[in-house]
Amino acid sequence: MIHIPTAMVLAAGLGTRMRPLTRDQPKPLITVGGKALLDHMLDRLGRADVRHAIVNVHYLADQIERHCALRAGKPPQISISDERDELLETGGAIVKARPHLGQGQIFVANTDQIWTERPGAPSALDMMRAVWNDTAMDVLLLLAHRDHQIGYDGAGDFFCDADGRLTRRADAPSAPYVFAGVYILNMVITMGNSVAPFSANRFFDIAAAQGRLFGVVLDGFWIHVGDPTARVAAEHSLALQAHESI
Repeated sequence: MIHIPTAMVLAAGLGTRMRPLTRDQPKPLITVGGKALLDHMLDRLGRADVRHAIVNVHYLADQIERHCALRAGKPPQISISDERDELLETGGAIVKARPHLGQGQIFVANTDQIWTERPGAPSALDMMRAVWNDTAMDVLLLLAHRDHQIGYDGAGDFFCDADGRLTRRADAPSAPYVFAGVYILNMVITMGNSVAPFSANRFFDIAAAQGRLFGVVLDGFWIHVGDPTARVAAEHSLALQAHESI
């Protein structure tokens, strides 16, 4: 199982779909199940032996910085990538933070995704580390089955073949798998990009064109906490899980 010591945690978005909850606090600090969304992700990364997380900030950045400071001593160690002057989107954020991310593989994680895992099964992040193949992959996405999720009402993102190689839905009416907000990225694929606003989908498309975009399907239930209604559903789902585990 590969060791991935570094992660990029994307926490700079405006959270417009989560209003009015984000009028006075950034979306990553909204709580679900008594824990901030940001902490749900950081704690998972820490359990996967990630030692250093770079968290980018833009909207209500001071709040996120203070929150991260309160985690001192709890893994992973956090550094801030400041985007107060310009919101760089997901791809540009990675390029800006590249001096702190190294040249190998990193985790990249959104903060509006949480999930449950089947008791006794390997964690999703450990499963990704076990599947990673440096000779074949540049991007490995965590996927959720479209029928095992809350908060997503789209037609799906990807098809996955028997080897785990992904193709986009493109013109197909639907696809079975949804990107679940976490991936392993080979930093080599980011070379040649300047610091500017652009989506990390650019990296996915480059990898796909070279046959180097792969996926791992979550063995659990995925929740996209994209708006206040989805947050309520997420609270209910986590409470039900806690009750069933008693």
